Amino acid sequence: MRALYDSKSKTLDDRGLKTWLSQQARVQSWLDVEAALALAQAEHGVIPASAAENIAANCRVERIDLLEMDRLLREIGHGFVPVLKVLVKACDSESGKYVHYGVTTQNIQQTAQLYLAKQFDAQIQTFLRDILHNLAAMARAHHDTLMAGRTHGKHALPITWGYKVAVWIEELLSAQERMREAEKRIFTVMMGGAVGAFHATGETGRKVQESVARRLGMHSMAIPSRNSRVYRMEYISNLCLLATTLHKIAEEVYQTSGEEFGEVSEAFTKGTVGSSTMPQKVNPKLAKGIIGNAQKLYSVLTSCLYVTSRPFEADSSAYFIFDANIQESMECITEIVMRAEELTRTLVIHRERMQQNAQLTHGLINSEKIMMQLVEKLGKDAAHERVYQLAMRSTHESLPYADVLRQDNVIREHFSDEEIAALLDPAHYLGLCSQIAREAADRVDALK
Repeated sequence: MRALYDSKSKTLDDRGLKTWLSQQARVQSWLDVEAALALAQAEHGVIPASAAENIAANCRVERIDLLEMDRLLREIGHGFVPVLKVLVKACDSESGKYVHYGVTTQNIQQTAQLYLAKQFDAQIQTFLRDILHNLAAMARAHHDTLMAGRTHGKHALPITWGYKVAVWIEELLSAQERMREAEKRIFTVMMGGAVGAFHATGETGRKVQESVARRLGMHSMAIPSRNSRVYRMEYISNLCLLATTLHKIAEEVYQTSGEEFGEVSEAFTKGTVGSSTMPQKVNPKLAKGIIGNAQKLYSVLTSCLYVTSRPFEADSSAYFIFDANIQESMECITEIVMRAEELTRTLVIHRERMQQNAQLTHGLINSEKIMMQLVEKLGKDAAHERVYQLAMRSTHESLPYADVLRQDNVIREHFSDEEIAALLDPAHYLGLCSQIAREAADRVDALK
């Protein structure tokens, strides 16, 4: 495993995700593809049906000698030939002649890895659906929970926590759509032989490839060239894009759970220890695991970009990179989605602290509202200049904004004390935040 782990990893339910990452699952995926290939070849008269049935019956990891496979691996020095040898040995003597007929190693290994990824992806989608429903419940519960909206790390305009969550929902819905739409390009079968042009099998080979794809619930590559690497890179890229939103949620929690903000916190379980030296520490363990694994995942994509353009019809250096990187990306996203599901389900929102923080500038956060109220009277540029001067005076002279406004002749001419107080109340300047939050929650609830 190459993902980043800590003690929190041991408490999370992976729902079987990690079974797809084991060596046994990897070997079984190779056998599944060999079985589908044999049956498809029999379907099109390439090999005897009896041989295909015997091969398929023995393409189970418990039917082959894994110890012998490891011994052969050390002896032969080839990553896949030992699998073929122990599979041939498991079959009867006549059927064994037709194992791995008319294809090359990468045809099986790449197809198998994507077959594993397809099954893995289906499980990822269950996590994503639950994360979306967790966020929908949060957005609806906090559609009107006032907080400070921040740009460039500074107070900008007042928003609601539900609105912030709605942004995450929209991005995750897009990630879900993107991943589903890309399946026809990514989860594909390659059975074109050494360079992808069906040299050994001709037109029948293309029909066999289509049959293999149908048996595995996958798609058939139009041109099964081993040089076509962009589709596997698209898979890793889509995992990265999913991770960015979950990473963003984790960063928000990591930052705003600090004492200076105090706006949210991870759920606390009695007895949990945050530090061996500082007894008071309650650390954001879920968030930090998402952040670390997301950053590691992005680096995986970078190395894929370098090797995708390698020349000629196949290149082992590119194959090594993608073989390792798809595995590593699956490991990293496993940690990310497990943590994100628990985080979004258990996150504690501190409404009062959010409201207090929104009031830290004593109304400066509402300066746009004051300006817009003056636009009809002064024009946009003049209104902006007037409010800018008043806001800067309040900020740099440490004067209460309300007092500065009341002392200004133009403001006094157009607004009463009560109206000035209303202009400064962040709760009165939330735009469509509440509506957007409820609409986002509704979109999730409408999912099938």
